[in-house]
Amino acid sequence: MNSRRYAIAAAVLAAVLFLVWILRPAGSKDGHQAASHDLPDAAKPAAGAASPNDALTTVYAHNLELRKGPEFRIYIRWLRGEMVPTRKDRPPSLDDEESFVFHIDRGLIHANLGDITTYLNSAMASRSPLKNMKLTGEGQQMKLSGTMHKLLVPLPVEVLGTLSPAPNGRIHLQVTKISVLKMPVKGLLGGLKVEIDDIIGKDPVAGVEVKDNDIYLDTTALLPPPHIRGQISAIALQAPDAVVTYGSTTPQDDEELAQWHNFLRLRGGTVGFGKLVMHDADLTLIDASDDTWFDLDLMKYREQLVKGYSRMTPENGLEMFMPDVGGKALPPGSVSLDTLRDKKKPLPNPALVK
Repeated sequence: MNSRRYAIAAAVLAAVLFLVWILRPAGSKDGHQAASHDLPDAAKPAAGAASPNDALTTVYAHNLELRKGPEFRIYIRWLRGEMVPTRKDRPPSLDDEESFVFHIDRGLIHANLGDITTYLNSAMASRSPLKNMKLTGEGQQMKLSGTMHKLLVPLPVEVLGTLSPAPNGRIHLQVTKISVLKMPVKGLLGGLKVEIDDIIGKDPVAGVEVKDNDIYLDTTALLPPPHIRGQISAIALQAPDAVVTYGSTTPQDDEELAQWHNFLRLRGGTVGFGKLVMHDADLTLIDASDDTWFDLDLMKYREQLVKGYSRMTPENGLEMFMPDVGGKALPPGSVSLDTLRDKKKPLPNPALVK
């Protein structure tokens, strides 16, 4: 019996150590990390890229389902901001998601809790001993649950915390309780006389900063491109979504602007796409599908574009009408010279895009 009790106690202690390792991936004796809240190099606005005499590209978006890599997406109800270049020697390009940062002045973004859970269990699973993670909560209260699988026996783990905005566009998570087998970690650590600093790793993790019971998350560094920055004014869990508000907004703004068509518009500055570079940009990507969200994957936007059609505006702007990812397409390929020679051969019909 005594050996059995010792085995269970050892398993619980191992779970605690692994959990603290997750929450404290880097640090020193004073609990501070290096400046991990900074952007990754590819996502940092380039020094001198936007001097007062340089025109930046203004960004407008409405009802945009923006894919961030193959395993994550966000739902932009609306936003106003700028497309800031990350390199001094070249303009932002839709063909290079690391060449720009969307800096939001005002807006409202949703992220589905199920999508976040899927991302945690796929993209981050290899770096964490916590498996089968699930994110739930309401308002500012969040609960992350999962199971430890790098132990002799699987143990359920829960992390409870409070969400709030932090400076520099980060998210503050104040951890209020950590439980293993429904037992508070503080009680276990206190009883076993284990100091947190004794088991903290030394390698910093980009996008995460830990100070005592406070965790600061930089989603720009943690999530794949296209990168988004901006001062968060409010964050709340409203099942099934996490809702992030940027800048000064009102409920009336959301109600009114949500009625707009689905589109992404870029105005001013210089923007590259495909073989073209547009100066004094006037480029609008418009949802050609009749649904709630414009499903846009900038990494594969050309695949969507060739399924749609485009036209010039009287102001020398360019409008691109695109179906959602996987949407119905125009006849494949380009118009051949043989087709142009023969009026009897039909041309692609934009009306086919739905």
